Amino acid sequence: MREVKVAKSAGFCFGVQRAVDMVYEEASKADNTDRKVYTLGPVIHNEQVVSDMESRGVYVVEDTDSIEDGPGTTVIIRSHGVPKDVINTLKEKNVNIADATCPFVSKIHHIAEEKYNEGYHIIVVGDAKHPEVEGICGWCKNSADVIGSMEEALNYNSHKDKKLCIVSQTTFNYKKFQDIVDIFLKKSYDILV
Repeated sequence: MREVKVAKSAGFCFGVQRAVDMVYEEASKADNTDRKVYTLGPVIHNEQVVSDMESRGVYVVEDTDSIEDGPGTTVIIRSHGVPKDVINTLKEKNVNIADATCPFVSKIHHIAEEKYNEGYHIIVVGDAKHPEVEGICGWCKNSADVIGSMEEALNYNSHKDKKLCIVSQTTFNYKKFQDIVDIFLKKSYDILV
C-alpha cells in the first residue's frame, strides 16, 4: 500500500486562511438574524469553499453598489485588499467592515500611499488585472504604472524626472521582480524598492 504524505505547507497561505476564517466567523454571527454578510469578490479562488460560504448565507458581490447600507451589514475585504476609495465608500454606507487584507498586502498599500504622498511615482510589478494590483494602485490615486514583464520594463521611459518607488504583487515571481528592478537600475532611475 502506498503512503501519501502531505507537506507541512499544504493548504492556504496564512493570509487566505485568516480571510476564510473571518468569513465563517461572520457567517456564524449572522446565522438566524437579519444581518447580511458580503465579500467583495470571492474570498478565495476555490469554488467549493466559496459555494460553502454562499450556502451559509454569505453574498459574493463585485462592487459596493450591490451591498445594503446600514449597521446590519458586514462586508469582508478579501486577502487581496481593495483600493482606498472602496474602503471610504463602505464607511459612507455605514456598514461593518471586516478587513481580511493580508498583512503583507496592507504593508504594500501603506508604502504606496506614503511614498506617493512624498512625491514618488509608484511602479507596481505584477499583473495589472489582478485584484491585489488593482488594490495597490488605489492607494496612490490610481496613478501607478504597472509593469508585468521584462519587456515592459525595457520599454518604460516615463517619469525620468521623479523618484520611483517600486513595489510588487506579493505572488509575483521574485526572480522576475529582481530582473525588472535591475532594468530600472541600469536605466539610471532614482528608485526605492
